[in-house]
Parts: sequence; structure tokens; C-alpha cells
Amino acid sequence: MRPALPRWAGTLAAKAAVFITVMCCALAALLGVLVHVSVTNQTVGRARTEALSHLADATAAFEAGDRLMPGAGVDPPGLPEELRELAVSGERGTMVADHDGRPTMWAAGPADNARALAVRVDYTQRARTIEALDRAILWSSALAIGVTLLVGALAVTRVTRRLHATARVARRISGGDLDARVDDPRTKDPTRPQDEVAAVASALDSMAASLQGKLQAEQRFTADVAHELRTPLTGLHAAAELLPPGRPTELVRDRVAALRTLTEDLLEISRLDTGRERRDVDTEQLGPLVERVVRAAGEPTEVDVVRDVPVDTDRRRLERVLGNLVANAHRHGRAPVRVEVDGPRITVRDHGDGYPAYLLEHGPQRFRTEAGAKGHGLGLTIALGQAEVLGARLTFTNAEEGGAVATLRLPDGGGEDSAPGLRPR
Repeated sequence: MRPALPRWAGTLAAKAAVFITVMCCALAALLGVLVHVSVTNQTVGRARTEALSHLADATAAFEAGDRLMPGAGVDPPGLPEELRELAVSGERGTMVADHDGRPTMWAAGPADNARALAVRVDYTQRARTIEALDRAILWSSALAIGVTLLVGALAVTRVTRRLHATARVARRISGGDLDARVDDPRTKDPTRPQDEVAAVASALDSMAASLQGKLQAEQRFTADVAHELRTPLTGLHAAAELLPPGRPTELVRDRVAALRTLTEDLLEISRLDTGRERRDVDTEQLGPLVERVVRAAGEPTEVDVVRDVPVDTDRRRLERVLGNLVANAHRHGRAPVRVEVDGPRITVRDHGDGYPAYLLEHGPQRFRTEAGAKGHGLGLTIALGQAEVLGARLTFTNAEEGGAVATLRLPDGGGEDSAPGLRPR
């Protein structure tokens, strides 16, 4: 099982920072190793050359029977055993080892009678030079990594800030704000380099403008059709009232009434689409208001007032929302239909097959219903639009044990609780 990562670890800035840090560390380590190896080889090489030169002088003095120079001797104390064995075997060699607590470069060669002639050269200053170089490499690498990380983080932050702005605009567009635009300055100035973020921003703005144009055309078409149908339907309704009583007349009047309802719904949707609808706020007690809506529906509905509170809302629009929800529950669901009032939350539930999958995922869509279902899908669309005007939140879910559940959450206006009750209507 993979361990859960912190939320920030998945961001582009964090990933870029980690990548830059790793690459800087790897590059600094590589350069540091190369410099260290090169300088160390040069330092050790010079010390070895010096030690071998002293060994040659000591060998000449030893063979001539002269006094050996200071630091030279036959089998001197402190001579590394590995180097002594090499010298006794007839070879010359060098080795760095500690002598009296100080770094020393030893050089040894064969003497006589299985003995080794050796000289030593103080290696302390050279060792300190290498240690100072290593510290300088470490500090300079840390400084370079810090500066590179800071500059890289600033550069990546500028890019991610633009990406976040583009994402915010995309979310606003998906939420219905078709006027939202990224307006990236780079897309407006052709002389500036157009990077990938600018290309995405430009494509998003173009898509939003195209989508807005198409939706506005659709809204105008819907409104125009509804307005054009209104006049002939008014005349058709008046003519139907003049027909003699009978079954054919009832059928004509019923269809005319259905057409008039559909036309009025289309006009209401077109008004909601404009986004210019405003609520007429007043303080209303939810319990009595819900009971009035249920009585007007004319269908047997249980009203359960768990907690009654006054809310600041538009009574006409709220009655329209609740009326559509109750009517939809009776039309597409099965009894019993219950309406529960719990403070500013109103729940309408039936015991039918529940809402279809497309509605749960995308919300109500006009003129889209399940196969064989009655209606045009406008009731819930209007309810959702009016709820937005009210500043309320309308959600659609299905109960685990079956049935559709519509929950309307109104802004809480405060107030005292009332006694609960369960009353069929």
C-alpha cells in the first residue's frame, strides 16, 4: 500500500522544487567529486615526486656511506609495514600514513640485508589544503543549490500562478459564469513570447466565448419561440372555450392547457437564463408556507415540521420551487411522498425508482427525461434556477432504501423553533 502524501506534495511547484533540488545536488556532487579527485591527485602527485626525489638523494648518500639527511633512515620507526615489504622485495613505492599524529608521505626502497631505506615528507599542509577545498566545495554547492532553488521556485511560481488563475476561470465557466475570461497579458501582446500557459489561456477564452455565443443563441431562440407561441395559443384557448361540450372538446382544451403551460415554462426559463432575475425578500415562516404549497398541489403528501424557523426569502419563488418538487415527486415517484422541514432545510422525498443517473451527475436538463416518462424535464430545471435566484442550494440524491430525495437549503434567517408535527395533506 502506497503511503499517503501531503496535499502540497502533489503540486507542480513542489514537484519542480524537488526536481531542481535533486538535479542541483547531483550536479554539485558530481562537480565536487571531480574537483576533489583532480586536486587530490595533483597534490598527492607533487608530494610523491618530492618524496621520491628525497629517496633518491638518500639512496645515493647511503651507498656512498655518507650521513643520511633528516627524515631518512633504514627501517625507521613508523614505516608502514606494507611499504616496507614492497621495499624489501626490491621495489620503490610511496604511501600516505599518519606519523606521530601528523599526515606523512613515505617513500621507501631497498637497502641491504633485507632492510628498507625510507624517507618521510610532512603532508600536513597539503592535507589541510584538501580539507579546506572540500569545505569550500560543500559551502559553495549549498549556496549554489539554495540560489538555484530560490530562482527556480520563483520562476515556477509565476507559471503555477497563471495556471491557477486559468483553473479558477475554468471552474467559474463550468459553474455558469460565461463572462469569465483569463485575459492573459501575453495573449494580447503578439510581440511577447507565447508560452504553453498562454496558449491554454487563449484556448480557454476562445472556448468560453464560443460557448457563450451558442448558449445565448439558444436562449434567444427559446425566448422567441415561447413569445411567438403565446399569441396563437391565447387565441386557440379562447376558441376552445367556444366549442360545444363533449369529449373531443375536453381533449382539445386539455392539449391547449398543456401547450400554454409549456410556453409559460419556456418563458420562465428564458428569464432565468438571462441572470437578471431578482428576488423580492420578505420574512416567511417555513412551516405554514410548506403546508400551503402541499394543499395547493392537491395530492396526498405528508408534511413533517421538525423545526420551524423564519427565513428571509421570496415567497413566490420559494412556492414555485416547492410546488415543482412536490409535483415531480407525485408524477415520477410513488407514494408516500413526504416533505420534511428542519430549520432552513426542506426535504422532498418519494418512494419510486429514484432520479436517473444523468440527473444525479449533471443536474436537471430541459427536454431530457427517462424513456416512457411524462413531462419535458422543465419542472426541476425551473426549480433549480429559482433556487439559485433565492440564494438557496438545491441538491438531488437517491435514498439507499429507494426513492428520490430533493433537498433545498435556504439561508437561515433565525427565529424560535415551533412544535413539530406530522400531518397528511
